[in-house]
Amino acid sequence: MNYINDYITSFLGYLKDNRGYSETTITTYKIALKQMVEISEIYEENGLLIIDIKKYRMAIFKQNKKTISKKLSAIRSLSQYLFQIDIKNRVIGDDSIKTSKTLPKPIQKNHIDEAIKQANLIEKTILYMLFGLGLRISELSNVKLSDIGSSWINIVGKGDKTRELPLVQNVKDVIENYILVYKPKYYLLEVENKKFGVYHIRTTLKELFKKIGIKATPHQLRHSFASEMLNNGARITDVKELLGHSSLETTQIYTKLTDQTKLKNYLSSHPLCKVSHEHN
Repeated sequence: MNYINDYITSFLGYLKDNRGYSETTITTYKIALKQMVEISEIYEENGLLIIDIKKYRMAIFKQNKKTISKKLSAIRSLSQYLFQIDIKNRVIGDDSIKTSKTLPKPIQKNHIDEAIKQANLIEKTILYMLFGLGLRISELSNVKLSDIGSSWINIVGKGDKTRELPLVQNVKDVIENYILVYKPKYYLLEVENKKFGVYHIRTTLKELFKKIGIKATPHQLRHSFASEMLNNGARITDVKELLGHSSLETTQIYTKLTDQTKLKNYLSSHPLCKVSHEHN
């Protein structure tokens, strides 16, 4: 199936031109996907592109877990891209393996404040929804006008689970202003009577933060929301519910991040550390 190679070439171009991936990352993806195509069984069945990577998994099983995880991530990203370009597909044998969790990288609050100053109304609405409510990008894309109440908003998350989030006044004001100006009909974020897709939201946010000279992703804003909440005394169980996490273990990653922030602040203000720094 030669066209799978055409899909991969298109995908790698998308990562470079639209997602801003580095040449190193793109090369890593290219190598992993080339190996996958050579070993895996790829065929069509009932209008579905099947990518069976079980043999590929067997070939790489002796590699370390992080390497395997990165290769599987490349394959999953390709699968998601294919869906974006209307190529229905199914990956067989991509079961996750457990790897040590790395800390998320939130955007610094001063960068977010600067972005807000630079934002137009659409950008500001996206920014407030992601940072002000801690939404996943897919959740924001699917917010309907009927989900928005006077004080609460209903969010449909992973597994179609619905959670109710409180609307703080400044987020509510931005939403009301946006609706007044753009008059969406069904979804909160619409363009030409169709909802903003994930790609559209991601690109809009990318361009906003580009104005202030930094790279940022929607998911980093979700990380920022969680970190700010915990740093300001919110209970971890409450943050878990706000984020829509099914497990407290997932939310606890952010406590490690806030501990690092507290340690950094402690070391920067500790008198002995100051003395040591001055002597250096």
